[in-house]
Amino acid sequence: MTTGQRGRPRSFDRERALDQATLTFWEHGYEATSVAGLTRAMGIGAPSLYAAFGDKKALFDEVVGAYGQTYGAFIRRALAEESGARATIGRILREAATEFTLTGRPRGCLVLSAAVNCTSREVEEALREVRDGNLAEFERLIAADVATGALPAGTDPRALARFSVAVFQGMSQQARDGAPEEELAAVAELAMRGWPEQQD
Repeated sequence: MTTGQRGRPRSFDRERALDQATLTFWEHGYEATSVAGLTRAMGIGAPSLYAAFGDKKALFDEVVGAYGQTYGAFIRRALAEESGARATIGRILREAATEFTLTGRPRGCLVLSAAVNCTSREVEEALREVRDGNLAEFERLIAADVATGALPAGTDPRALARFSVAVFQGMSQQARDGAPEEELAAVAELAMRGWPEQQD
């Protein structure tokens, strides 16, 4: 006697599985994360992983997109809600101090930590593209403030954007090394003091 269930794929919570994959890549990086490690964390078998997400690279691509909409969404919110480069980038750095040190998840930024020791050119370039996108957005905001006179005419938008991104990336690594939120918040404040004086 058959039950009608034979041969049906095992069902699972795709969103939860994707979140577990995100945490795994975030903690260990792309290179050190194996398919076996992913299936253990996601609670599914390898056939289900391949059927639902494709190979490891395809899964990672989806993870990076999901990260930007979840754990990394504070950047997008600041860009949407704040006005002007100083307010926007200052908020991103201050909130990074909190986001990078929250308990119950890996420290720092996935887009940075997942790239460590990565030998896949495709993955490396994809992560660099995300980082370059943030740099370009910072530069655009700063250039706009220079154009309106909110920042001094002699301000170099590219250099100031690079400086701000370097602080952000450094805070991520410091968080991975155990720096507490309050110390990273102090770094964010010092970084913003290094900006050119606001114009009247």
